[in-house]
Amino acid sequence: MAINDDYVVGVDMGGTKILAAVINAKGEIVQQAKTATKPKKGADEVIKRITRCIVEAIGGAELKPSQIRAIGIGSPGPLDPETGVIIFAPNLGWSNVPLKAELEANLSIPTFVDNDVNVGTLGESAFGAGQGVKNLVGIFVGTGIGGGIILDGKLYHGVNKTAGEVGHMIVKANGPRCGCGNFGCLEAVASRTAITRELQKAILKKGKKSILTKLNGGKLDQIRSQAIAKAVKRGDKPTIKVMQRAGKYLGISVASIVHFLNPEMVVLGGGVIEAMGDSLLEPIRQAAAKYALPTTMDGVHIVEATLGDNAGVIGASVLARQRLP
Repeated sequence: MAINDDYVVGVDMGGTKILAAVINAKGEIVQQAKTATKPKKGADEVIKRITRCIVEAIGGAELKPSQIRAIGIGSPGPLDPETGVIIFAPNLGWSNVPLKAELEANLSIPTFVDNDVNVGTLGESAFGAGQGVKNLVGIFVGTGIGGGIILDGKLYHGVNKTAGEVGHMIVKANGPRCGCGNFGCLEAVASRTAITRELQKAILKKGKKSILTKLNGGKLDQIRSQAIAKAVKRGDKPTIKVMQRAGKYLGISVASIVHFLNPEMVVLGGGVIEAMGDSLLEPIRQAAAKYALPTTMDGVHIVEATLGDNAGVIGASVLARQRLP
């Protein structure tokens, strides 16, 4: 291990797994540890599991907790980034959990918490696709759609800490109902959940011939992003049509973001984007150019995220460094 006295720990906390990594000042992962979240055991047990995961990562790096300057955590659900209280996280079953205070009591290390998608965007800004870019927007397309806003190199939270909810921009008036209760949200027409619904409708209800069922292990209840990507690559017409539609609405949202914020860059990530690559990015770019006002796209780069699964822990480490006094 290289000699370096400037270490922080980044934690990516999800409903299924917890990933903790010791990260140096260059954004390099020195050591990491992973454990299952097991949210059904309750908040107290999950916090113990986070604590053990962090300790394991620190020990694996041959360090002591006293050598860690700070801990950053990306957490799902609405939260207060100042107090570190998780207000509501449905995937965890949490309500008003003081995560920051609990971990600081357990480890005696300054701890900072923010939304997981905000943290992923911060990681891409500092060490990923957005290096050197001061103003950017991140959009992450997976089961749902989340976003983050970086202004002048720092996360923008808004007056009540909810800025960046791009998945709930209305892009299709009177469109499908979203999980949030509204109709026509971006998440309701372009997330993997929405893509799965449209593919099921095309194949099961309309009887369209498709190789997707075979590629997805004979099932269509939960369609994997990799299966969708393979179907598109093989020229599967129903899948191509659904993905073109998703790309169109993602492009409309990018155009709207560019109209409003005019960032230097829009970074697209998440499981769907990672699997599809340029076959989805190009329709997004084309739609953004079509729906944007003349000249507003000049100098705006629409790019794919580069950190992949490490975006969460790396972004959390950046959060920790930025929030240290």
